[in-house]
Amino acid sequence: MSAADWQALVTTLQLAAVTTLVLLLLGTPLAWWLARTRSRAAVIIEAVVALPLVLPPTVLGFYMLVALGPHGPIGGTLQAMGLPHLAFTFTGLVVASTLYSLPFMVQPLKDAFAAVGERMLDVASTLRASPLDRFFSLVVPLSRRGFLTALTLTFAHTVGEFGVVLMVGGNIPGETRVLSIAIYDHAEALDYASAHVLAGGLLAASFLLLLTIYMVNRRYRMIHL
Repeated sequence: MSAADWQALVTTLQLAAVTTLVLLLLGTPLAWWLARTRSRAAVIIEAVVALPLVLPPTVLGFYMLVALGPHGPIGGTLQAMGLPHLAFTFTGLVVASTLYSLPFMVQPLKDAFAAVGERMLDVASTLRASPLDRFFSLVVPLSRRGFLTALTLTFAHTVGEFGVVLMVGGNIPGETRVLSIAIYDHAEALDYASAHVLAGGLLAASFLLLLTIYMVNRRYRMIHL
């Protein structure tokens, strides 16, 4: 691997780590609300959350580029405040990746929260446990498999992004050039050897992450049979 490829690896891992952390903070309360609410608006919110699963990445990337650019509602507002717009920046990549990976965090957490029985929450309530205490002392431990799945899938999905990051961040070495773009650059230059190294590494890492999830879940099921 060249120095540029190592830099792309660092940028990719930074993007995946920051995106996963942001989605953990934002996706957890959203998933809890979706799992518990009886509001009719929940169906609309669920559809919006799941939209990146079916929407072409370039479509989402295009609209994010417009929104974050100097003439968009977000980028334009930032410039009016004397701040730089977010198009073709690492921060812009984080914003776009957060939206693109949203369902991979919210859906596993929502399913895990929904599996927590009402009875246990009611018992904790009769013991005068506050809602926050019930969540962290009861719901979170019971949902640990959901958290593991959500964190792993979000991280892996962000590492593999291409269309969204290319549209929003471009291909700036040391700033927005990630591994998926580096693979494309090598293939376009007919440097298949370098492309094989990066693609094979991503393939192996993705397989190991998924294998970890399935092994942990299988072990958990065997223990609780």
